[in-house]
Amino acid sequence: MRKLTREVQIGSVWIGGQHKIAIQSMTNTKTSDTTATIAQIHALERAGCDIVRVAVLNEDDAFAIRPIVQAIHIPLVADIHFDYRLALISLESGIHKLRINPGNIGSLDRIRQVVDVCQIKNVPIRIGVNMGSLDHDIHQQYGRTAIALVKSAEKHVRILEELSFHNIVLSLKASDVPMTIEAYQLASQKFPYPLHIGVTEAGTLYAGSIKSAVGLGILLNQGIGDTLRVSLTDDPIQEIVAAQEILSSLSMFWKPTLISCPTCGRTQYDMIPIAKEIEAFLQTLPRIPLKVAVMGCVVNGPGEAKDADIGVAGGKEEAILFKKGEAIRKIPQAQIVAVLKEEILRYINKTVKL
Repeated sequence: MRKLTREVQIGSVWIGGQHKIAIQSMTNTKTSDTTATIAQIHALERAGCDIVRVAVLNEDDAFAIRPIVQAIHIPLVADIHFDYRLALISLESGIHKLRINPGNIGSLDRIRQVVDVCQIKNVPIRIGVNMGSLDHDIHQQYGRTAIALVKSAEKHVRILEELSFHNIVLSLKASDVPMTIEAYQLASQKFPYPLHIGVTEAGTLYAGSIKSAVGLGILLNQGIGDTLRVSLTDDPIQEIVAAQEILSSLSMFWKPTLISCPTCGRTQYDMIPIAKEIEAFLQTLPRIPLKVAVMGCVVNGPGEAKDADIGVAGGKEEAILFKKGEAIRKIPQAQIVAVLKEEILRYINKTVKL
């Protein structure tokens, strides 16, 4: 069962409650370079990003938010550390959400100034706690533990709640997967606020995707998480691709998916390049629930992929086309990709028209 959390509005996107889990990423351009930042956000939009975050290091970045917001179509989050003035400029520039820890921006008066504007503009604040930035006193008392992350989040939450501000989102990230899982499990029990989940500094594309899939998959399967980011040392587009795969594997996201076997000595056609080409093709298609199978042999291929809408199972330099486990006809190897793409497009056109 999905853990019900408070509903929070971020621009045009709602999170929490029963709203769909939002996919988030972050630009790696200089925010003040509006041309580059807008171009990257447009690419993220096309890839399926729901919410995007930008770093706000100085006033140039904060003032750049206005033209960026006007040029994009998804909510924008300002990532700010320490300087409350950058939060105020970002709010006046039209930001949809702040990522700022209230305990790190100075006096109560400064915090109140930010909170007051957030109240007026209905802008939520994400309290983002990371293992690498724990308060000294909390680190001294609890060490580098999941409880320390929760205690740190509690400290920042209390500041906002005492100012009667509850438009809050929380994240509690570590690069250690078991610690991240435990921290979010504890936070889910303790706080009513939506959780932005992620394994921070997960690594490069291959290793980082696996670490994120393990950590986020466990949490999502327990009903924990309202937004997520797969943090990769790579093109931010890859974060969206990985996030979609994680959600799709748990039936939480509709997209065309590929079922393919690992190959073995029974495989008698050149299957691996075909599977890779079809997978890339599927990523260009409308996001509908479509399963396509590329299987190695007819011994158990159609049976194992019986729930696939369309698939092929290899023979000797040929393949059998099947639909829902029923064999349709044989295809010479040279025509497999073309025929499979044609059948996929026919299915999509029929489905979309319905």
